Amino acid sequence: MNSATILRYSGAMVPLDPMPQPIDRVARGRPGDVALVDRAGEITFAELETMVAAAAAWLAGQGLAPGDRIATWLPKTRIACVMPLAAARAGLVHVPVNPLLRRAQVAHIVGHSEARLLVTQPARAATLAAGDVSARIADEAEIATTSQGLPPSDADPDTLAAILYTSGSTGLPKGVMLSHANLWLGAVSVAHYLTLTLDDRVLGVLPLSFDYGQNQLFSTWYAGAAVAPLDYLTPRDVVKAVERTGATTLAGVPPLWLQLAEAEWPTETAARLRRLTNSGGALTPRLVAALRSRFPQAALYPMYGLTEAFRSTYLDPALVDAHPDAMGRAIPFAEVLVVRPDGSRAAAGEAGELVHAGPLVAQGYWHDEERTACRFRPAPAFATSSGQAVWSGDTVVEGADGLLRFVGRDDEMIKSAGNRISPGEVEAAVLAGGEAREAVAIGVADERLGQAILVVAAGDAASEPALRARLRTELPSFLQPARYQWRDALPRNANGKLDRAAIRAEVAW
Repeated sequence: MNSATILRYSGAMVPLDPMPQPIDRVARGRPGDVALVDRAGEITFAELETMVAAAAAWLAGQGLAPGDRIATWLPKTRIACVMPLAAARAGLVHVPVNPLLRRAQVAHIVGHSEARLLVTQPARAATLAAGDVSARIADEAEIATTSQGLPPSDADPDTLAAILYTSGSTGLPKGVMLSHANLWLGAVSVAHYLTLTLDDRVLGVLPLSFDYGQNQLFSTWYAGAAVAPLDYLTPRDVVKAVERTGATTLAGVPPLWLQLAEAEWPTETAARLRRLTNSGGALTPRLVAALRSRFPQAALYPMYGLTEAFRSTYLDPALVDAHPDAMGRAIPFAEVLVVRPDGSRAAAGEAGELVHAGPLVAQGYWHDEERTACRFRPAPAFATSSGQAVWSGDTVVEGADGLLRFVGRDDEMIKSAGNRISPGEVEAAVLAGGEAREAVAIGVADERLGQAILVVAAGDAASEPALRARLRTELPSFLQPARYQWRDALPRNANGKLDRAAIRAEVAW
């Protein structure tokens, strides 16, 4: 791919330039075209630029040093959509916090990132106790959006631009460090392979704290299209938003697709959707068939990714029906390799670890050298790309047809409703109140969620109601265990540690 490669958007020629730029320049639409649609109305690209510039100037006046972290804990307000670009323009590092998180998780992310400013809303700030965060708390209403602003930045594309927190298989969430180049090239790549056009409207239902949720802003704006951010409670809210906004593109995770396939859709509304994109878990043949029936005119894009490298593969919509088990091929700017334990290339049909190399690879984990060294290692000797690669821990096979297929995950992550959940984080919350002596969290198959959280605990089952009541106040809904199994004691291995493999083998859902 080179700078001569082009995209066609409704007759317009838009360069696909692989040279990354500062991410605050990503909104490349025509000044008078619509960039953002919400219940308050529409914002043009010219108005978006004014908002980004003014918010950046406001941030620059807060006494922050270049590279300081600023966190946002917001629903999908206009400020939440603008801040990723405004922070970058002001020379700061943006740390988006999932609005579903509660006090303890927010305190960890803000504290671990050493954010100096937390932008949120008064009602959310009121849930934090004294000492939870050392950052200054600002109401989003304070941020100027119409005053004299800063011009586009000239930041080095390799400069850190964002830290996105994602769960690991053990312990607390870790912060993935993303540069301007990571974010820019991710936007270009997705706009390219989804063939977004100037007249597209992307309904943004994914949290902006997720890599793909944030990318929906960037890739849409790079393509000169409009994004319609949506916080929803029910599938019906999504149906209404597609009609209200004229959405042509919708991204989701398998549990949402299951709900949307079962929802009632006016024929004309369903026909508006040109493309459906899936991440956060595999689509089953049954679900693919349901989506085909409900949205017969929509192209379906299954995708595989990990926050440490944003996205690795997508499956061409033309191949979905014939190869429903496939992950597809590498996206633009990604080199995806299947590697044997000895570091050599796996043969076609041979299982190996998926390793992602190239310019989408993140810069490592914030303040976590040990886990960075484990996950980010030099690319295999046979790779075309040099430098660091992400060793995913996932086992895949590349077929003779060149398509990758998922085999299994080596870590213990739970993937529920599109969320990557750390068993260690759930276990720590369960044990914090003393209702259980020991606990192991396990992901078990669930038709609607992909996986549900089962906790095997040592203690008295009579304490379960109190435990559930406490966790409802301390954990967001997606971290709530669905079921508990109580034991007098949990099995241990020869080293005296909890035998997680034995526990998983014994569990009956």
